[in-house]
Amino acid sequence: MNKLSRDYLLYTFLIMLICWGICLLCSLNGTSLNDNYLLYVPYLLGGWSPTIASFLALKKNDKIVNFKEWIKKVFDFKHNIFSYLMVIALGILFIVPQCLISGYENGAPIFAIIVMIPMMLFGGGLEEAGWRYILQPELEKKYKFVISTLIVSVIWWLWHLPLFYIQGVSQYGQNYLAFGINVLGLTFALASIRKNTDSVWLCVLFHCITNSLSGIYIINDNILGNIVTTIILIISSLVLVRVNDKKKIFS
Repeated sequence: MNKLSRDYLLYTFLIMLICWGICLLCSLNGTSLNDNYLLYVPYLLGGWSPTIASFLALKKNDKIVNFKEWIKKVFDFKHNIFSYLMVIALGILFIVPQCLISGYENGAPIFAIIVMIPMMLFGGGLEEAGWRYILQPELEKKYKFVISTLIVSVIWWLWHLPLFYIQGVSQYGQNYLAFGINVLGLTFALASIRKNTDSVWLCVLFHCITNSLSGIYIINDNILGNIVTTIILIISSLVLVRVNDKKKIFS
């Protein structure tokens, strides 16, 4: 792991541990986010730790000049229609198998996705400014695609751990193992998007879409649905990478 990756992970986990650590200590003492709305400040900052760390690490390592250049590289909108269709298709492959196998309850109405996707920029999407902008491609300089993706999935899974013990957040009390299985599938999907398109923005968009769909279709607890969905996403991602290596569909 090179200096850029080490700096990025150090900043990410340091910010996360400080911010979510405050929330966790309050939660252990019986104070949830719903009891004290000021706790949303460290909660949100912790969630943005991969994003903040991305700018800090890239700036420290002279990979960007300023904030404007960082924004331009994160929001690289110009890609062909096939790249955007791939993102949408992977989003469908994420939600449909879970709905069919595990069942679901209706959340927000489907048309709300138009509003939810932009909102999810600040509800998870901009994490990709770090995980897929820095960590995934930097690991691929040393390891093969599958190994790099597995490493990222474990790190990403561990980063989420405090949320499962903070009262008032959606992950509180949920099955951490089942979540980890989902993270594995999503990591492969995001890694394939990054590798096929060399785009951070399309990873951000996919993250926003999947988070939005999870708010529209509330999936029932059923680990089998997670496993099947993850297998589908991994196979689809590997096929997409292989096909694009030969055909350059998404370039």
